[in-house]
Amino acid sequence: LAFWRGRVVRVPKGPLIRVVGTEVVIPCSVSDYDGPSEQNFDWEFSRETDFVRIVSTWDSTFTSEEYQKRVGHGDIKLRRSSNDAVELVISNIQPTDQGRYKCSTPSTDATVQGNYDAEVQVKVISDGLSVSGSKARSSMSLRLSEGDSFKLRCSAVTTSPEHTHLHVTWQIKSGSTWRDILSLTHEGKFQPGPGYEERYRNGDIRLDTGANDTYRLSVSQASSVDGGAYRCLVSEWVRGADSSWQKIQEKSVEIASVAIQRTDVVISTSNVSVTERDSLDLTCNITTDRSGIFQAEVMWYFSASPDDTLSDAQVLLSMDHDSVVSDSTLISLSHIDRNSYRLLVRDVAVEDSGYYFCQAAVWVPLHNGSWHKVVERTSAPVSVVVTALEPDYEVFLNASKTPKFSDDPTELNCRITNAQDTEANIRFTVSWYYRQHLPSDDVVTEELLATMDADWTLLLGDRSRERTQNGEIIFSKKAVDTFSLRIQWTSESDRGDYFCVISAWSRHRNNSWVKSKDVTSASVSIFWATQDYTLTVEAVKLKPFFVAGHTFEMTCKVSAKNIKTPRYSVLITAEKPLTDQSNPNATTRIISLNQDSVVRLEDWTDQTRVDGVVLEKVQENEFRYRMYQTQISDAGLYRCVVTAWSPGGGGMWREAVNGLSNPIQIDFQTSGPVFNVSVHSDNPTIYQGELADLLCIVTMEGMALEPDDMSFDVSWFAVRSFALDREPVLLASLDRRGIVTQSRRNGSSDLSLERISPLEFRLRVHGCEDHDFGNHYCVVTPWVRSATGVWQQEPDIKAKPIFLSVKMDVLNAFKYPLLIGIGLATVIGLLSCLIGYCSSRWCCKKEVQETRRERRRLMSMEMD
Repeated sequence: LAFWRGRVVRVPKGPLIRVVGTEVVIPCSVSDYDGPSEQNFDWEFSRETDFVRIVSTWDSTFTSEEYQKRVGHGDIKLRRSSNDAVELVISNIQPTDQGRYKCSTPSTDATVQGNYDAEVQVKVISDGLSVSGSKARSSMSLRLSEGDSFKLRCSAVTTSPEHTHLHVTWQIKSGSTWRDILSLTHEGKFQPGPGYEERYRNGDIRLDTGANDTYRLSVSQASSVDGGAYRCLVSEWVRGADSSWQKIQEKSVEIASVAIQRTDVVISTSNVSVTERDSLDLTCNITTDRSGIFQAEVMWYFSASPDDTLSDAQVLLSMDHDSVVSDSTLISLSHIDRNSYRLLVRDVAVEDSGYYFCQAAVWVPLHNGSWHKVVERTSAPVSVVVTALEPDYEVFLNASKTPKFSDDPTELNCRITNAQDTEANIRFTVSWYYRQHLPSDDVVTEELLATMDADWTLLLGDRSRERTQNGEIIFSKKAVDTFSLRIQWTSESDRGDYFCVISAWSRHRNNSWVKSKDVTSASVSIFWATQDYTLTVEAVKLKPFFVAGHTFEMTCKVSAKNIKTPRYSVLITAEKPLTDQSNPNATTRIISLNQDSVVRLEDWTDQTRVDGVVLEKVQENEFRYRMYQTQISDAGLYRCVVTAWSPGGGGMWREAVNGLSNPIQIDFQTSGPVFNVSVHSDNPTIYQGELADLLCIVTMEGMALEPDDMSFDVSWFAVRSFALDREPVLLASLDRRGIVTQSRRNGSSDLSLERISPLEFRLRVHGCEDHDFGNHYCVVTPWVRSATGVWQQEPDIKAKPIFLSVKMDVLNAFKYPLLIGIGLATVIGLLSCLIGYCSSRWCCKKEVQETRRERRRLMSMEMD
């Protein structure tokens, strides 16, 4: 198929049957061609043998003289639909246009393949279609009521010599556009228009055929949307050579204008407000222009919201078209006049507040004596507000127990007094509120402690929920008219203003309870004077002089005032001096003992001395701290942080006050050696790929030590910047046992760390890369063995950093490219000289004969 593929020109299969006087459109397309995407087309016409040129897309002189006038007036034109398709349009085809039409495309292909033209036969027939309305009711006008029925007729016949089918469509004009109602297609199928499918299935819209080629539209249950102009649209169809249906012409005629009178349902009264136990009177009016016999069916609805649908609303009462009213005790429905219906609700209650609306349906009698519903409408909802009869009462709040001190009980009583109009259908509930007491005039919002709903279920607020569940706060009802609030252990956070709100609830006919009134009591202030807590802590060092390796011991004595039966929790802290590089001038939490005498290690991280610190309670107000085998790194200021706790409610302890002791200093007086650290490198500037050697050298001043009595922890760091403004990165470390630890690296370079002498440590960077540059330094932690054989850790020593610079070897990087460039330039230069010499020697040599000129000397200006 790919081998025989070529240009294909297509036109519709003929013959094309068209009606005289109509517009004819003949498409032509080309595919599988080479060249530009936009193709040109030529159209020619032949009645018998010879073809006459009609029109072309690219040659304006292509049209023959016979068609120049029609083409110039636009009766015949070409309409391009795409780059490879056009349409020949003949606006008013005549019998003389019957014949063969040929569409051809000029070749743009590299090779001639396929067909370059195609022909189609066009047959022109006479116009035999006639469409008309009913002779007796031509251009009639109908005025109908909503729900009526009407029928419209039109006649359509064709005398075409061809076998054609008719397509009949009834349309209605909505505004300036026509909408399809119902169609009988050329294939004999009924097709409802958009929006008419449901009415067609229900049989409210029908299309019937009758004698003398008539088509009748029947509309039942007419509504306001059926008003407008109606027309009958008829089109004639013929089956083409490809078995597809083609529309050859279309005609229409306006049949009638229909006006629909709308039926409205309204409630005569607008928004209504009535008092509880009064009567509610509403009237439903039906507006219609019907003069004949009809009956109305009325149904009243009630809804709590104006947006509820009929299915969500409650049916109150109904009356059918036979005037039969449904039974109800407190509600009645009566027929006032022909179009008015009255709803009367006796002894209304608060739950009758809401929205009322009525639904009315109009029924008309049929010829067989039965009744038919023609229209149904629902009124807009009317708002009804029923005002409740509120009970009259007062509320009094008093404190039967007030606290003198913290943790004393508090009891408040909320009493209902002077109650009037409180029947058996009235129920009282209480809500308790708290307002913080502030000395200033700041506005403080109240907090809900607890509230009761209509069935006396207690709902707790966020402030009192946990304490109420623990039994610290008790809400109770002592009598019919008295409610109580009791706080078992009153704390300072409970000081403030308290008030209660008594709510009255009324019971409705459906046994539901609705709140009708709230009365708020005056506030009661709960407050007592308090004295500030005082806590004094004194720290004493038991041994004034000691050396490293001995036990450090100190005691903390506590004295408190204005605190009832206190207990203490103690925390030991240490402030390290600036020489401690791991945590300079910061407070470290060592060990703690809580008020229940439970000891806990806080930030003590020395795993070799887990049991080296002890905190114990000597007396009720005295605590002792011991630290065994002290190290030089333990030097610093030690304090006791004490917290006093007082007993709270329910056996709980609450924090009263905090105290801080005086500092106790640990300062080791020693005459041992002094260590210094420096970093050295013979070549701090290296090239990529070379080896970098960095030495960490430890020097000693003062007392000399044997190599076996000292050891060092060495760590190497690097700062990847020139100004030391970034965080240091750990490269490797060597502990005093000789174990080397390296950090993870991202590049291809490698590290090695070794001790080359008792006081020298070497770091090597193998295969340096550009990211290995930066300031490098080492941190050394000396360990010295004392006379007793105990190893003492000295403070960390940081060396001054040295900058390691990594350069790129430019000569080696550009050596081979430079040699290749120089060699090529030399070869090209010599070749250019050789070509120039040969061209001037043999190819471009030209002899020029010079004319002899007389040589004369110039005359000097003085002799002129």
